[in-house]
Amino acid sequence: MKKRISWLTKSISFLYTLWAAFWFIFFFLLLYPVIFVLIHRVPWRKNALQLIHIWGQLFFFFSFIRFDIRYDFKPKKDQIYVFCANHFSYLDIPVLVVLIKNHFSFIGKSSIRKVPLFGYMYAKLHVLVDRDSKSSRASSLIKSVRALQARSLAIFPEGGITSKKFPYMSTPLMDGAFQMAIQQKVPIVPISLFNNHMMLNGDNFLLRPGVIKVHVHSPIITAGLTMEDLGIVREKVYQSIQLPILAHYSLDSLH
Repeated sequence: MKKRISWLTKSISFLYTLWAAFWFIFFFLLLYPVIFVLIHRVPWRKNALQLIHIWGQLFFFFSFIRFDIRYDFKPKKDQIYVFCANHFSYLDIPVLVVLIKNHFSFIGKSSIRKVPLFGYMYAKLHVLVDRDSKSSRASSLIKSVRALQARSLAIFPEGGITSKKFPYMSTPLMDGAFQMAIQQKVPIVPISLFNNHMMLNGDNFLLRPGVIKVHVHSPIITAGLTMEDLGIVREKVYQSIQLPILAHYSLDSLH
């Protein structure tokens, strides 16, 4: 009986994942021709990001996934920030695409470039980095600082989905986000993503419907700080993101 229920549950999850994947691809292909035109003119790239935001909204709506967002602070759309979030799931990227209303770019893995169509679009709009290459990291930092003068950036400071002990983040966090924010005097907005890993299983990539829980924290102000304060900023960001996640799962201490 248990095996039959398990088989039925997996079958339903598989069918639902196909349903969600259909809408993900459908709306991507529907909007891609317009996005393709927009990404080739720098002044139009903001409009391309707005279309991608709509794509994300449509995907979540038709996939029966809703958002429960707690705001300690609502970012102003016309201000520049560095958004930092934990990274436990591949669902984190589309969640931030929908969540962040500012004109922004991700700092993401260069391997995304290899994905047909999507990779080309991503490379045009975002800053790519090969974290195994010291020269690539240095180059992406320069590009990111330049980008931060015109738009916000979204970064997963763990450096990828690297945590081996959920719900604890990988430490130490990478310094790039904090270096840029201090250098450019840009506020850092920590974001806690509570349950994306439960919505999208990283082992079998089965998606399930439900409510995504997010906490947007008060910004950490970097004006007046120097690189000597980098360690303090890193720790503030880490605790701002990590402590609410531990509290959500009824854990009361950092490891």
